Amino acid sequence: MWRDLSRAKATGPLVPYVTGYRAELESMGYRPSSVANHVLLLAHASRWLEEHGYGAHEFAERSEDFLVARRAIGYTQWISPEAVVPLLTHLRSRGVVPVSATVFATPRERVLGAYQHYLLEERGLAPSSLDNFMRVARAFVNELRDVTGDLTGVTPADVLDFASEQCRHQNPRRVASGLRVFLRYSQVAGLTTGSLSEAVPRVASWRLSSLPKTLTPEHVRALLESCDQDSALGARNFAILTVLARLGLRAGEVANLELGDLDWRGGELSVRGKGARVDRLPLPVDVGAAIAHWLEHGRPACQHPNVFSRMLAPLSPLPSGGVSDVVRAACRRAGLPPVGAHHLRHSAASEMLRAGSNLSEIGQVLRHQRLATTAIYAKIDHRTLAGVAQPWPEA
Repeated sequence: MWRDLSRAKATGPLVPYVTGYRAELESMGYRPSSVANHVLLLAHASRWLEEHGYGAHEFAERSEDFLVARRAIGYTQWISPEAVVPLLTHLRSRGVVPVSATVFATPRERVLGAYQHYLLEERGLAPSSLDNFMRVARAFVNELRDVTGDLTGVTPADVLDFASEQCRHQNPRRVASGLRVFLRYSQVAGLTTGSLSEAVPRVASWRLSSLPKTLTPEHVRALLESCDQDSALGARNFAILTVLARLGLRAGEVANLELGDLDWRGGELSVRGKGARVDRLPLPVDVGAAIAHWLEHGRPACQHPNVFSRMLAPLSPLPSGGVSDVVRAACRRAGLPPVGAHHLRHSAASEMLRAGSNLSEIGQVLRHQRLATTAIYAKIDHRTLAGVAQPWPEA
């Protein structure tokens, strides 16, 4: 049962931020009960800071001590590091605590938090790339038996075992690349005593050696029909799948779409792709209709400009991983093997081939910088290949 803040004694250095914090939580879609609980947590944190003589700017570095004290006096809810993340985020946005300040309760989380800070601040990774690198690092660290602040106990055998197992279920090149970057960082950061990146096996790869994995038009239709467009969630998912299937956008490009990118009068949309490129593409009628239906009937009132958002508080932009999750969930509903968002990009190219488009035109739609990148789709153009195939010599 939640209580109103008026029943709690609110004193201390965080009191000036109560009103703004409450308004921000409400704007992000939190229910009244959740807003009240978050504000009560702020009140408790503010009293604790005052009792110990700390200022508001010290809350990030003292938050773990606060949670320990909160558990010690008998609290059983709102006692995990995740509980104070919204408050810390708000204080960062107001310049009260440093942007780089984080709270992590376990050695594993501290290692991963420092690595994420390195990728963002020193490497300047885009959100989509950050997700990929963090996913590999998190899986590796969570597999380790003992993590006490460093990785000195990790052996080359541990690295090889992890890589071998992960490559059975994930993209081998992505696993190897992500693991190698993390281990090089660990060496520079002093987490390991030697270089373990050389223990990551090299992944055999030959350019244009494989066929693009595509879905048939019937399967794409089944994915779209699996969405209940009468619900807000279904309207969002239908719009996302339509954009992927018709325009061949990457998951990160869909996640980065903003309201200002849509030129309704001109029938175009701007796409921010790799290498900070911005391209303009035609906005097909069915794609525009799907997005418009989502914006009019499904999208909640959000503070951010992104077209697609999460459906639960906080109503933050949907990340690229969430776009891929939409595709996988649609596969489950349609009774199809799970695939990622990139399969729909390949399927869009395949459909253009069937409709008579040439490789140059497909490369323009997919925004490839080199025609050689598009050349792989020549392998699935069976109609053209049949025309150039040589007859089998007679014996």
